[in-house]
Amino acid sequence: MSMKPNLTPLEARILGCLVEKELATPEYYPLTLNALVAACNQKSNRDPVLQLAADEIEKGLASLQYEKQLVATYAGAGSRVVKYTHRLLETLGVDTPELAILCELLLRGPQTPGELRGRASRMHPFGSPAEVRTVLAALAARPEPYVAELPRAAGCKENRFAHAFGPLPDIASAAPPRAAAPAGPAREKAPEPPGRIQELEKRIADLEAQIAALRRG
Repeated sequence: MSMKPNLTPLEARILGCLVEKELATPEYYPLTLNALVAACNQKSNRDPVLQLAADEIEKGLASLQYEKQLVATYAGAGSRVVKYTHRLLETLGVDTPELAILCELLLRGPQTPGELRGRASRMHPFGSPAEVRTVLAALAARPEPYVAELPRAAGCKENRFAHAFGPLPDIASAAPPRAAAPAGPAREKAPEPPGRIQELEKRIADLEAQIAALRRG
C-alpha cells in the first residue's frame, strides 16, 4: 500500500470526480478526458465551482498517473479513446463506505457528519450520522490519518471534517457563510470575531470551574 498522498486542489477534484462517477453512475465509468472536464466543472455537488480547461486537467492527470500512481488509463476492446480510472481502493486500502466519504470531502471540502450522510447517499447508503462518524473515526485512526476533525468554528453547531491529503483549511474557510446583513438604516451589531468568542468561552469555563471548586470546599 502506498503512503498517504499529498494532493493539490486540482488533483483532489480530479480524483473526487472519478470516484463519484464510478460509484454514482458506473455506466459512464471510466471517464474520457472530455467527460472528466465536464465532471470537474460541474456546478452541482462541487465547492468551489471551477472552470478548468482540458490542458489543466491533463497536467493533473499526468501527475496523478506517473508521479503518484493514483490514476490509470483504460482502453476497451475496439475503443480508440483513452479513458481514466482511479486507483484509490488499492493504494489507500479503503472500502466503499470510506471511499464515498472521502469522495465528498474531495469534492466539497469540510462537512459535518450530517451533511456527509445526505450527500454521500447517492454513492453509499448511510443509516444515520452515527454510521458516518464510525467511518470518519476509522479514516482518522489510520497510521497516517486520511481525515481530520476541525475545531468548531463560531456559529457552527457541529464540528466539520476534512480530508487530510493536503494542507488543512483554517476554521474560517470551514465555517458556513454568514447570512447577509439586512438592508436599511438600522444595522445589527457586528458579530464578535472568533478569537473574542473563544476568549469569552474560556473565561466562562474558568469561572464555572472556580464555582465548582468552592462548592466542593
